Amino acid sequence: MTEPFVPRSGARVLLVDDAERTLLFRGSDPGRPGQRYWFTPGGGLDPGESRVDGAARELFEETGLRVDPAALGEPVWRETVEFPFDRVWYRQEQDFFLLRVARWEVDTAGFDPIERATVDQHRWWTLPELDATAEVYYPPDLPALLRRALAQASDRPVTAP
Repeated sequence: MTEPFVPRSGARVLLVDDAERTLLFRGSDPGRPGQRYWFTPGGGLDPGESRVDGAARELFEETGLRVDPAALGEPVWRETVEFPFDRVWYRQEQDFFLLRVARWEVDTAGFDPIERATVDQHRWWTLPELDATAEVYYPPDLPALLRRALAQASDRPVTAP
């Protein structure tokens, strides 16, 4: 019997600015183009890549922000998620890293072709905005995750780009 899910490892970044806003991208699944959702920077790892290195690489590719992987510290959360993308089901084990920045102008020039075709905007969200929105975002418990991560990392310095 074949596995119904394609296994994948990933890393994501909770990028939070000095106004306590977190960066999310809005995109869609090519297999379900009418369904839009918001998500954090990050994605799948390259073969042999560590999660922290993958998080730093993805952050640079998707936002233009280059950071030393050590600046990301330890993961603030880990999950296994199952999701479809372009008619393929994935089971992704992923770590979330928190990075605080003073502010950042997002540069999506490093998007790959799939990202250019499926991501249509980005936005900085406050926690009250996430609590109040009817928009779909992932992970679904993002506000609680952010609150926990920010409380635990209250003494972490802000990274200056």
